[in-house]
Amino acid sequence: MLLILFNWLSSLGVKVPMVFSYFSTRMILAAVTCLLFTIFLGPSFIKKLYELKIGQSIRSAQECPLLAELHEKKKDTPTMGGILILSAMLVSLFLWMDLTNVFTWLLMLCTVVLGMIGAVDDYYKLRYKNSKGIKPKKKLLFQVLFSTLVSLYLLAPSFQSFIEKTTSLKPPIAKTFSEKRVTTLSTTKYSSMLYMPFMKQPLLEFKGALLFILWLFLILVITGTSNAVNLTDGLDGLAAGCIIMVAITLAIFAFLSNHMELSRYLNILYIEGSGEIAVYLLALSGAALGFLWFNGYPAQVFMGDTGSLGLGGILGLSAILIKRELILALAGMIFVVETLSVILQVLSYKFRNKKRIFLCSPLHHHFEYKGWPETKVVLRFWIISLLFCIIAIASLKFQ
Repeated sequence: MLLILFNWLSSLGVKVPMVFSYFSTRMILAAVTCLLFTIFLGPSFIKKLYELKIGQSIRSAQECPLLAELHEKKKDTPTMGGILILSAMLVSLFLWMDLTNVFTWLLMLCTVVLGMIGAVDDYYKLRYKNSKGIKPKKKLLFQVLFSTLVSLYLLAPSFQSFIEKTTSLKPPIAKTFSEKRVTTLSTTKYSSMLYMPFMKQPLLEFKGALLFILWLFLILVITGTSNAVNLTDGLDGLAAGCIIMVAITLAIFAFLSNHMELSRYLNILYIEGSGEIAVYLLALSGAALGFLWFNGYPAQVFMGDTGSLGLGGILGLSAILIKRELILALAGMIFVVETLSVILQVLSYKFRNKKRIFLCSPLHHHFEYKGWPETKVVLRFWIISLLFCIIAIASLKFQ
């Protein structure tokens, strides 16, 4: 919105500092805006949640006896703090992002849609006693429908043309570099490629019938990341801290991919306008950092499904838009491992005569069962997350 205002003032002959049009400047301003928004509005927001008696539900003693005992004190801590995070991000989006860029609208749509799914899920848990929220199959269906629309836009030229005619939002283009020439790629062309960390050239290019496999893969990235972050959100500050590190990692890739000379030097894909993704990811980091002020142990508020489903989906979508899906898996290794721990636990219980691999899942609860203090589990998971984020960033040079 402010970019539109600055351009309008410039057209009237008013001198506007060019610094506000730079992606790097807007990344910083977006992060600071979200950080201040969450910190200053946090106390009144939490107070309102207490008044509404929006308390966190915990696992029953029948399901996990020790966990119910350890987390008994969390029972009345308000949830749905994701509303604060997502609101800060949307404010920052309207202030500092280019509203004529298709990436801006895709990210905003992701925030609203997945955030609303999480909010309805939280509401059902709070409104109806003993409810576990939206039925898992129905929740998954809504996530898949949104992911399908995103995939359709990226992979179907006819759908891109329809959106461009009705909204004037131009599909993004990409460029690759060789010693003698620069090759321009359409949205469909570059979206059909799969890049591997530590490799310069794409690992695969999906064509023809194989595009169906790619479509399934894109759905898995968005839906899987959304649910993976949700599973990780089980201890005070755990998910928020990991989200900050992964978002900053992806923001670095998005920023470099938006700079033609840097992308040529690093031999990575240049994606026009991907700087807007970097701006939003920094906004996400700022909002999550401000939320962590209140979510750190002992937590005054939880993000709930409202925050975890929305933020996870944004990370997944961002990785798809800059073609760094496998970098997301590397940087977000904590999310991957947490999800795998749940899948393995369920499969073991079902096919090994109710035998469990872990004392409790997701994995962070396993370590609680082993006697680790909550703060130690969170801190060590943060350290591991930071390590994998550093490896992901290092892949830019070691390829």
